[in-house]
Amino acid sequence: MRDATIHGVRQYSEDSGIKVLDRSVAIIRAVSRGDKTLAALSTDTGLPRATAHRIATALEVHHILARTEQGAWTIGPALARFSTGTSPHLIGAATPVMRDLVAVTGESVQLYELTGDTRTCIAAEEPDSGLHNVVPVGSRLSLSAGSAARVFAAHSPIDTPFDPADLEQVRADGYAESVAEREVGLASVSTPIFQPDGALVAVLSISGPAERLKPSPADKWGKDLLAARKQLEAAL
Repeated sequence: MRDATIHGVRQYSEDSGIKVLDRSVAIIRAVSRGDKTLAALSTDTGLPRATAHRIATALEVHHILARTEQGAWTIGPALARFSTGTSPHLIGAATPVMRDLVAVTGESVQLYELTGDTRTCIAAEEPDSGLHNVVPVGSRLSLSAGSAARVFAAHSPIDTPFDPADLEQVRADGYAESVAEREVGLASVSTPIFQPDGALVAVLSISGPAERLKPSPADKWGKDLLAARKQLEAAL
């Protein structure tokens, strides 16, 4: 094993023989242990600050890393997506259904998966033009607000701030809706996706500007969403 050393201290493996790859992996490993400022990244990897900054910035472009509000590097949405272990069959079955929903509604469509105490966007389709809601694939969102969070809370044994009566209504209706709950100016309606064995596998959502979807996103697009759910579940 060949390892780079600085002042005699082992810093990162050079087994691949491709220096930039080894350094990139070292940076990703460092950030995976916790958010890192440039100084901390340089210290942890043993790389000069300029080198660490150049590689981390390139990884950020590809969404492997991202920046926190404080400017530190953190794990990016692309890595979060790769780590979910999402079934390729689910994504393959969902993609044409989601594209059809976009064509019908003119709004953004997302597919979420439960990932611990968050929900992760594992697929998204957007209209070609116009004002719309963009949720990058790999984004991890709270389970405390939004229609998709309500659906997960209604069908999963997770801690939730929602009223039990509201969740019972979600189960009865087959969907949940929200207006300006997770984000001002945003509205959505979501429905659960179940596997043939009855297990919850994902949540399908339509989202867009509240001005277009209010007063009730469900009244506007609920019927189309439930039809898409039926189509997707039949393909699983």
